Amino acid sequence: MKNFFQFAERNTNYKQETLAGITTFLSMAYILVVNPMILSQAGMDKGAVFTATALSAIIGSLLIGLLANFPIGIAPSMGLNSFFTFSVSIGMGVEWEVALTGVFIAGVLFVILSLLKIREKIINVIPQDLKHAIAAGIGFFVAFIGLKNAGIIVGSEATFVSIGNLTSGPVLLALFGFIISVIMMARGIRGGIFYGMVVATIIGIFTGLIEKPNSVVGTVPDISPTFGVVFNHLGDIFSPDVLAVIFTFLFVAFFDTAGALIAVASQAGLMKDNKIPNAGRALLADAGSAVAGAVLGTSTTASFVESSAGIAVGGRTGFTSVIIAACFGAAMFFSPVLSVITPEVTAPALIIVGALMATEISKIDWSNLAVIIPAFVTIIMMPLTFSVATGIALGFILYPLMMLGMGKLRDVHPIMYVLGFLFVGYFIYV
Repeated sequence: MKNFFQFAERNTNYKQETLAGITTFLSMAYILVVNPMILSQAGMDKGAVFTATALSAIIGSLLIGLLANFPIGIAPSMGLNSFFTFSVSIGMGVEWEVALTGVFIAGVLFVILSLLKIREKIINVIPQDLKHAIAAGIGFFVAFIGLKNAGIIVGSEATFVSIGNLTSGPVLLALFGFIISVIMMARGIRGGIFYGMVVATIIGIFTGLIEKPNSVVGTVPDISPTFGVVFNHLGDIFSPDVLAVIFTFLFVAFFDTAGALIAVASQAGLMKDNKIPNAGRALLADAGSAVAGAVLGTSTTASFVESSAGIAVGGRTGFTSVIIAACFGAAMFFSPVLSVITPEVTAPALIIVGALMATEISKIDWSNLAVIIPAFVTIIMMPLTFSVATGIALGFILYPLMMLGMGKLRDVHPIMYVLGFLFVGYFIYV
């Protein structure tokens, strides 16, 4: 198994990978609670969605771990589940069964694009400076999510965002976990982030900030209300509205995953010659999980940027993803215990990981004006729009424009011009 996952080549071991897998799982376990809550508002059965969420995470994480040897967790995307419910189902009045069929078709198109290596080709032609900008931007985005989850940053009508109540119990718990994790990391403790989360959880239970679970073992909800529903509505996808929905699912998931892969590969030191090894297999695994998720009964899956938390602990191989899958499998039976994993507990990990990922900004050529503007816009727009895909799209529009304006037409791959044109059309349509 060590040889299969290349432990020696990537300087890792079972303990390191296991800690990384558990850390990533704890950072993304909220999806088991939040995804059913959001999709149930579209009319879907909450229990069935819980089981579908767990199973799709197991399938996706196993696929990317075993096929591509990447330390990444895959599960239903937070942004796309909200789009599914509030924009498509409620806003456009599309029945959830039909919308889910649209997710399935988008997943099938993903698989085709991955098999034809079109997705891999696009990722490989992205200029190196933009890849660094994407990784750094995701770092700021992840840190912003952490600050929001901790209550350190809150919404404000006057200034959009503002500082939260730093004396409230949940915020103090997050700050305590942050300080513990940082101190451990400063002292060279490899699993500092994970141990900080454990200590914060224990303190939260003892202080009453986190409720003790009423039980340990729970029953696995029936998946039949959502399983296989997509096959009954394939004939309903040919309306203009549903076709537009399929395109949107395709676009957002494509570049969310591309951004996550670039960021994770950079952070783990896996990027070689501006290319991601086994990128084709990783993208195929991601696409396959999207198809499986739709069949099971959940909105589009994606590679989670929270995977960077596990990488910060030392995850370097697909064995980390196998551990993530195992944790999701256990979570199906121990769902009551998930109540102790609060946003305040996982927030410190996201803030720290965001800081580590943001170091990619130093690798950008800030002396080149053609790079400065698109790189800056890519980075800043990810947290401001709360979307990785939007930040990437704006950067891809500006980069070829800047190069064209500076007379460097031939220095840009033709695919970048095509993408820039498509993104302009996308923003006009949306």
